[in-house]
Amino acid sequence: MCGLFSFLILTRARSVLCPFCLTASVSFCTYEARSLCLAGYSAGLARWSDFLNYAPPGRNGMNAQPELVWTENNEVRSRRWRTDHGSATPKKVVLADDTMSADTAFRLACEGTGLLWRGDFQNARQLLQALARRIDKPKKPRSKKSDAMAPALPGAAFHTHRQAQAHRSRVLNQLLIELEGDDSIPLRRAPDVRQACAQALGPADGQPSVMSLRSLQGVIGAFEWRKNGVEVPALGEALRIHPHYGVFSPVRGEYVALVAKAPWPAAMKTHSVAFDIGVGTGVLSAVLARRGAAKVVGTDMSDRALACAKDNLQRLGLQNQVQLEAADLFPIGQAAVVVCNPPWLPARPTSLLDQAVYDEGSQMLKGFLAGLSTHLCTGGEGWLILSDLAEHLGLRTREELMGWIDAAGLTVLGRIDAKPVHGKAQDATDPLHAARAAEVTSLWRLAVRG
Repeated sequence: MCGLFSFLILTRARSVLCPFCLTASVSFCTYEARSLCLAGYSAGLARWSDFLNYAPPGRNGMNAQPELVWTENNEVRSRRWRTDHGSATPKKVVLADDTMSADTAFRLACEGTGLLWRGDFQNARQLLQALARRIDKPKKPRSKKSDAMAPALPGAAFHTHRQAQAHRSRVLNQLLIELEGDDSIPLRRAPDVRQACAQALGPADGQPSVMSLRSLQGVIGAFEWRKNGVEVPALGEALRIHPHYGVFSPVRGEYVALVAKAPWPAAMKTHSVAFDIGVGTGVLSAVLARRGAAKVVGTDMSDRALACAKDNLQRLGLQNQVQLEAADLFPIGQAAVVVCNPPWLPARPTSLLDQAVYDEGSQMLKGFLAGLSTHLCTGGEGWLILSDLAEHLGLRTREELMGWIDAAGLTVLGRIDAKPVHGKAQDATDPLHAARAAEVTSLWRLAVRG
C-alpha cells in the first residue's frame, strides 16, 4: 500500500497526477475518486489498467461523479455534487432554513456539516454574510512574550494566512444550494442563474445537483465580469478584456503596462514574431499584436483559458494576428520576444483561479527559464513578468531567481519596475500588509548569454 501512496507521476512540469486514480491533479481529485480507487485496491486489483476500469456495484467506473447524500422526509436522497475546487462532499448534511440561527449554522459548519438550504434564497445570502463576519471577527492579540518566543520561520506569516483562508473557505462552503436539472434554483426569491451556470459549467444536462452557495456566487460573479469586461488602459481606446469563469482577470494593470512600454528588441525588425506563454485571457497577446508584432503565438494548457483568449481576440479584431495553441509552455519555433507572466507565489493551488497565483515549486517559472534560450531568435529577448512578493514573504530569494537565470544560460539586459496600486497594497489591516506594501512588479529583459 505504501508504494501506491508514494507513486506520484509528474507530467509536463506543472501537473501531478493523483496517485489514486491517475486521472486528475492532486489538487483537483475528489475524495470520492480516491475512495473508488482505494476500493479497487482493496478488491485486489494489481494493475493500473484494472484500477482505471474498476467500478464498484452501482457505479459507472471512474467517470462516476460524486454525489451528496442526505435524508429528507424519512427518505434517502442524493444529488450530483458540483465543485470547482475538488472539495469532498460533506459527510453529514442537515436541512437548514430561515429559522436556523447564525450561531447554530456557524457551529455546524465549523464541524464540517453541510447545510442544505430550504428557505428563502436572499436569507441564505444573509446567512453566508453572517458566517463570514464570525470567521473574520478580530482575534485577541497575542502577548508580546508569546510573540518573542515564536520562531521567525521563512514564510510563516504567509502559511498562517493561507491556513486561515483555507479554514474560512471550508466553513463558508458548507452552505449548500440545490439546482434543478436545468440549473434553476427552486427557492423563493432566487435569481435566474441558468445562463451563468451554462457559461461557467457547461450546458445543463437534466441532472439535479448541489453546490455551495459560495461557489454559486463565484459563478454569478464571473458571469458579470464576462458580460461587462475589464477596462485595460494599456490597450488604448478604453478597450476591454472579458474574463471567463476560472480564468484570472487582468485587474492588476501594472504588469500589462510593463509589456506595453518595454522597448522592442532590434530582432523584431527582421523576425516579427512574439510568443505569449500562459495566454490566460489573451490580454498580453493583444498588447503585443497592437504594438505591431506581425504574428503572436499564445499557449496555454487550460481549455478555459484558450476559449477565453479566443473570445477576447475576436472582440478586438486580432484573431488573424494571434494564433492560439494548447501547449505546455513553448510552441514550436523561435520568436523575437517571448513573454511569460507565471504565477508569482510558490505554493500549491487549491482552485481554478489559484492556478494563476500559485505555482508549487516555481515549476512554471523554472521551466520557462530553462527552455527560453532555444526559443529565442538571434537578438531576441525573453520578457519575464514577476512580482517580488514571494521574496518579501520569505518564499523565494532573489539569489535563487538569479541562480535559475544563470543556470539557463541567460543574462539580464535590464529591468522595468512598477509599484502595485491595488487596494490590498494600501490596506494596513491585511495580515500580509508589510510584504504587499514593499512589493514591486518587474519585467525582466532576458537574453541568451553570449
